[in-house]
Amino acid sequence: MASQEQQKYDVVIVGAGMAGMYMLHKLRGQGMRAIVIEAGSDVGGTWYWNRYPGCRCDVPSVEYSFSFSKELEQEWNWTEIMAAQPEILEYVNHVADRFDLRRDMVFNSRVSAASFDEDAKHWTVTTEQGESYTADFCVMATGCLSMPNKPEFPGADRFKGEVYHTGMWPKEAVDFAGKRVAVIGSGSSGVQAIPVIAEQAGEVIAIQRSPVYTFPANNRKLEDGYMDLAKADYATIREQQRNSQTGIIYYSPRRPKPEGAAPGKPKKRPSKTILELTPEQRKQEIRDFGFNVLSQYVDVHTDPEANEIACELYRETLRELVKDPAVADQLAPKNYPIGCKRPVIDTDYYLAFNRPNVRLVDLRETGPIEEITETGLRTQNGAHIEFDMLVYATGFDAMTGALKRMDITGRGGRKLVEKWEDGPRTYLGLQISGFPNMFTITGPGSPSVLSNVIVSIEQHVDWIADCLSYLRGHDLHVIEAEEQAESDWVAHVNEVAKGTMFTAPTCNSWYLGSNIPGKPRIFMPYVAGVHTYRQKCDEIAADGYRGFALAG
Repeated sequence: MASQEQQKYDVVIVGAGMAGMYMLHKLRGQGMRAIVIEAGSDVGGTWYWNRYPGCRCDVPSVEYSFSFSKELEQEWNWTEIMAAQPEILEYVNHVADRFDLRRDMVFNSRVSAASFDEDAKHWTVTTEQGESYTADFCVMATGCLSMPNKPEFPGADRFKGEVYHTGMWPKEAVDFAGKRVAVIGSGSSGVQAIPVIAEQAGEVIAIQRSPVYTFPANNRKLEDGYMDLAKADYATIREQQRNSQTGIIYYSPRRPKPEGAAPGKPKKRPSKTILELTPEQRKQEIRDFGFNVLSQYVDVHTDPEANEIACELYRETLRELVKDPAVADQLAPKNYPIGCKRPVIDTDYYLAFNRPNVRLVDLRETGPIEEITETGLRTQNGAHIEFDMLVYATGFDAMTGALKRMDITGRGGRKLVEKWEDGPRTYLGLQISGFPNMFTITGPGSPSVLSNVIVSIEQHVDWIADCLSYLRGHDLHVIEAEEQAESDWVAHVNEVAKGTMFTAPTCNSWYLGSNIPGKPRIFMPYVAGVHTYRQKCDEIAADGYRGFALAG
């Protein structure tokens, strides 16, 4: 796009993932001039960067899709219950093509700084490539999981083999055939990648710091006629999603019964709490519903006694799946509760450790990684592990990483990194006091990563668009979160998280920033659910944007 750096816009949007795409589409519909700046070479966000083997969504495909266009809903057909990365990226590209979004996007351009001019009342956004854009409003659609975390091991640059990070996977296929592949990390990307890499590699060495609770995905191809039924039910699906806790309802189509068929028996459902069951009943429910049921009991997420019962049943089931008792014991999560970390789903993760070409290195036994060498790595106990290829499956600097990477300057020259030195502070996860006219989509303090993020994205985009329309209609040019409203919201976010496993003393998760050395330990998402959160946002808007300072 020629001479974009000389042009002024109504809104600059940072990021061309699903949030940035929908934000652009929504603002166009309101007649606003907007531009999207994206570091990658195309749209997709998470699904553009995360191309690692086995990468897959953990939300049902029908529900992990845009609801803003009825035509889009009717024309797209998913092929699996939970789609893999290539299919989701194909969907995202279809959306970009259908709504001609790329003509207002600049690719291969990474934002380095954004600053607010108090006199002119606009933002100036600059890129590493030297481009500059000005706009009345800035929308950060940078994503919650978009800043890869790569630990700084001594000697990392010395390794002579191939090195990859699951969050920055190349577009070209990676050949694992016959190679010794070390995978550092046992979070979601490691759990998904290890079984797939093991099918091709000569050897996979899974290097685990903290084992994870992971449950079978039970994924499969969609049955014939499924999409037809889902398309007919979309209005109901969307309504139920918006009124749910997480934005996920695990939709199951109601198939019409053949004429004259006898009424079926009511479907058996698991109990609501684990404490109401006897030991034998608990085991029977695992046999009936799979050990996924352990994360579905309500009391497991709030009652330490119930949680410990579920944890021990989990470990018992794990010992049945993994043939080597020593390996099963190493893979077993201990000393932290189910529900403390993001739920992980897998396809044959534990069964992969029954393969002769997969071995586990447990850093709890060997001590931490001391250094990377030319041919492998060395652990604290002196063991040297050799391999040909190194894969970092070490996750992200979640929620705040992408925003803190940019040099964001607000009112009075205040830097965002300074304001967030002791942890992120926002009002509703939408705005930050001291940073007028800047919005964050699914920012800290919103349901975001505890929800079906598409539901949360659409809610935030709609709220921001309505807010900008309100400002225009009332001849207002500045909106800023009030400091007291921000403080009250942060206190509320912390209060509703109390008593859950997310904030248990033994819990160390990226929800708390615990995976990043030196990052303040503070719980970042909002646990009260997407329905409750939506109601609060709507009430605040209806009350003249209570808690926000508006100015002409």
